[in-house]
Formats: sequence, structure tokens, C-alpha cells
Amino acid sequence: MGTLINGLFGGFHGRVGNLVGYTLKGKHVIRMIGRSSKPLTPARKANCQKMTVVNEILKPSIHAIRIGFRLAVAGTDRNEYNEAVSYNKKNALQGTYPNISLDYTKVLLSMGTLPVAVNTSISQAEEKITFNWDVSDIPMSQYHNDRAMLVIYFPDLKETSYQLIGAKRVEGKDVLSIDPSHVNARMEAYISFARQDGREVSNSVHVGSLNLDRKTETAGDNTSEIKDIPEFVHLLQDELSQKVSGDCELKLSQYDGRIAELNINSSLGEQVDIKESLSSTLFLLFKKAKINRVVLKINADHEQMIGLLEELGLKKEGHFIENRFVDGKWINEYQFAILKSEWDLLN
Repeated sequence: MGTLINGLFGGFHGRVGNLVGYTLKGKHVIRMIGRSSKPLTPARKANCQKMTVVNEILKPSIHAIRIGFRLAVAGTDRNEYNEAVSYNKKNALQGTYPNISLDYTKVLLSMGTLPVAVNTSISQAEEKITFNWDVSDIPMSQYHNDRAMLVIYFPDLKETSYQLIGAKRVEGKDVLSIDPSHVNARMEAYISFARQDGREVSNSVHVGSLNLDRKTETAGDNTSEIKDIPEFVHLLQDELSQKVSGDCELKLSQYDGRIAELNINSSLGEQVDIKESLSSTLFLLFKKAKINRVVLKINADHEQMIGLLEELGLKKEGHFIENRFVDGKWINEYQFAILKSEWDLLN
């Protein structure tokens, strides 16, 4: 239920149908919710991949983003995270769809006018990561007490370690301790500076990379042992998304990492020709990722997809009434599932 603010023309808070109203920095905002069942155009697919790639580094770095972009949006109705997304989406990506990736040397985690760190370097001693920068190029003593903000992003883990208030600029170095389990993971390191009173910040600088020789598992490699299951599942989703018309989401259950959840939102009447791709995905989930159970939800009216799932051995477990809001209406969904033991018997 929505609540009117200041009468009929004053905006509203809450939900009315497929609209949600709220206030953002003093402005009334109305957004439409629900997922579209229309097939994505090539341009929309490219934009979706750009957003996915940028968010992979920005989401786990949210605390640094809030500090680094705070002054860039001061006095506006924009927020720090959206500003960071906008900048990096325009400036830090490389390649074309479906092979868009980050250029880590161009990623910006902080934006401001203070002098940046110069002649930076990075070194590692187990879980101790040392950042170095040149202090001889500091223009004036007024910058000596600026505090360093250190960020390390682990691309293969989609995680970030950070130190928001570090050493003084004049010290020329600082140390960031990471989780001991991450010492062999690939790292991308960044540094920026902020005034002690927080009234000015610098642009961030890419300090360097560590462990670049670490090989990332690919979904198509059927013989190697999987060490990073979440990353492997993410790669599987990317591959399946390119072969499915409509939206596709594959993820591990937040309650148990041995359960995979798959949602395929394809339009009714579309030719279902993904049997081989879906079968391959199930095989890799069970055999390589050691998943014990795969759960899939599908539009209850999509007879072709339902037939395909039954052909692959999935069993219908539930019927959810008006479970999802798509294209201005509520749709019913069936839940299908299959266990690894059941898959093994059938294959």
C-alpha cells in the first residue's frame, strides 16, 4: 500500500501495483518493478553485461566507494555508488559483448582533487601486502598528513579487503593484512588519499597486480579440479545466458552452497532448443561443482519448457500462485528439481 505525501501531487511512499515510490535526497522517485519477459535486444544484452562486470568490483568495495565518491556527489541528488558505476562503465571497460571485461588499471574507486599517489608499487609477504609510494613529489607540506585508503580486490573470489584510514602520505608506505586463505589469489590493488577532516579526497590509483599467473577455471574444462565453486557457477551462468533467449540466473543457495538455483525467464511460444546446453550445465554442476541438488522455477504456462525439464529428469515439486510480477501481471510458477543421485541414475 502506498502513502500519499502532501496530498495528491506530493508523491507517495510504498507500493501501488507495480510501482514503488520513495524519497531520495529530497526528491520523490517512482519506479516500476517486475521482470520483463520480452527477449533482450543485443544492445540490452551488452548493457546488462557491462553492469554485471562493473558491479563485480564495486559491490564488494561499497565502503570505499561511499568515502571515495562522497564529495563527487555532494550537493546533488546522485549517490556515491551510482556515480562510481557511471564512471567505470564509461571508462574502465574493454572488449565488446559477449566478451566485455574490466581494465583494472582504469578502475576508479575514489574521485577528488587532492594530488594522487605517485611511483606506487606493491609487494607481498604471505598475508601482509605492502603499498609503497614516493613522498619526494609531494608538492607542499599541507598534504603530508593526508591519510591513505587501501583497497585490494580479488577478481577470482569477487571479494575486497580494505583499510579506510591508513598511514599518512608523508610516511611513504602502509601495510594491509588480508585473509590468510587469500594469499595465493589474484589481487588488484588501489590507493587514494583523503584529508584528515574528510573534506578532500584524491582519485584512486591502480598500484599493481599480484598472482597474475593463477589460472582461473573455465566451465569448458571438464578434467580439472574446481577450487572456486562460486566463480565456476558464475562462468556457467555466463555461458548459459548466451544460449537462452530471455533472462537466466544461476546461483548457489544462500542457505546451502551444495544447492544450485536456476531461473529461466523465456517468453511463451519461443522455440525451446537448449536441451543440450541445459543438460551440459547440469552435468558440470553435479560432476565438477559437486552440487547435490538443482532447483529450477519456470512459468507454469510454458509447456515447451516444462516438457524439456521432464525429459531431462527433473521432477515437479511445487506450484506457486502469482509468484512473480512480469510485464505488468502476476504469473504462476512451477518448481522443478533433481538430485545428483537421480541424475547419475539417468546418465
